[in-house]
Amino acid sequence: MKEKYRIIADPDYGYLRADPIPSPEEVERYYREEFYSAKRFNDSSLEVQKEEQEFFDSRWEAIYRRCAEFFGSQPFSLFDVGFGYAQALQYFRGKGVSVCGLDPAPQGVDHARRLGLDVYQAGIEDFGCVGERRFDVVTLLNVLEHLRQPPDTLRNIGDKLLKPGGLLVVEVPNEFNDFQTAANAEFGLGEWWVAPPAHLNYFSATSLTALLNRCGYRVVHGEASFPLEIFMLMGDVYVGDAALGKACHNKRVRFESLMRKHGKGEKLAKFYQALASLDLGRQTLLFATRLS
Repeated sequence: MKEKYRIIADPDYGYLRADPIPSPEEVERYYREEFYSAKRFNDSSLEVQKEEQEFFDSRWEAIYRRCAEFFGSQPFSLFDVGFGYAQALQYFRGKGVSVCGLDPAPQGVDHARRLGLDVYQAGIEDFGCVGERRFDVVTLLNVLEHLRQPPDTLRNIGDKLLKPGGLLVVEVPNEFNDFQTAANAEFGLGEWWVAPPAHLNYFSATSLTALLNRCGYRVVHGEASFPLEIFMLMGDVYVGDAALGKACHNKRVRFESLMRKHGKGEKLAKFYQALASLDLGRQTLLFATRLS
């Protein structure tokens, strides 16, 4: 389906996106017939998240610590937009956070409710379900790349979900980064990361920061994740090779685990912050406040 689209810089906001933007009906059909039917919520099945629980928990812990640092000793509430199988919500609840969220998929919502979580089943951009409730933190993790109109969603979060002085946490794949494009040029891999209509938007730390600024936010912290594509530049061309991709991922997990085990967690965090400043890393994670 990639051939139906070209990738352009959005004329109003500058981030890269698919053109033409598919209709709401096309997107709904794709998710109903392909994405959700394959049990791929938040880019990871429940089985994968359980198998990789230590890795995912380290991801949620990093977000939790940054939020706790922002609010000091004050308790805070959190709303997760597109929670999938609610593994993040479950983790944050275990930290004493008051959690809530929405997801359009009945399978994920049913699972979350069986866990005793306070959740809504609603369209990924339909925040009317929460009524007058507002939250200290809103997380948008691996969601923005899927949406037809990211600027509208970001503004609606500020207007309809986030408390004054609250924190928006956005994570997206970091696409068209230099390690990707160098590997593509060397091995002729065909821009494997371009995947409409699943991924309609393609961000870097720079372009996501600019979009957030335009939508009324100020970025207060940014970091990346391990730059997996660096393995390809060292000879492990994992695109199209699931076993090799898994092996590279496991090396990344071991690297992070050993850094933390030996007291280098703060240096690791600074390393990922530096990667974000260079628009490198597999993921981009930004924390932003709403401008008054």
